[in-house]
Amino acid sequence: MGAGVVDRSGGGGRKGRRSHGKSKPMAEINVTPFVDVMLVLLIIFMVAAPLLTVGVPIELPKTAAQPLPTEEEEPLALAIAADGTLMLQNSEINRADLVAKMRAIAAERQDDKVFLRADGAVPYSSVMEIMGALNAGGFRNIGLVTDAGGPRLDGTDAPAEQ
Repeated sequence: MGAGVVDRSGGGGRKGRRSHGKSKPMAEINVTPFVDVMLVLLIIFMVAAPLLTVGVPIELPKTAAQPLPTEEEEPLALAIAADGTLMLQNSEINRADLVAKMRAIAAERQDDKVFLRADGAVPYSSVMEIMGALNAGGFRNIGLVTDAGGPRLDGTDAPAEQ
């Protein structure tokens, strides 16, 4: 067995011997770390996206009505949980303070639209009381939030959820 000298310069002769300790710069971009980071970010966003929904967990009634068009101003939302708890946006509010709070909010807003989300188990009379309080508070444009795909009264089946 013998040992040999490997010429890595591609050529031969003296040129290879002079540049023996130097290496050429790498002209390729290694994209493996970039792909790894992108996959990790994708997984993080896929896990975090469902957690970004705001509100109290309530079971909305289903209807065949079309959704309301969106506005420029952030919509004001009031939710009634199954136990009767009122949530204005993300904060809990007492029923006694509702009219005063809504009047204060109505004075600051240009739009008088409010979205009312009520659990299907909440009695109709309770929903009507809250709607009366919203009206007294200066909000006359009340949108009732429901889930799509509910029963129709015309005898046809509801369209499949998209």
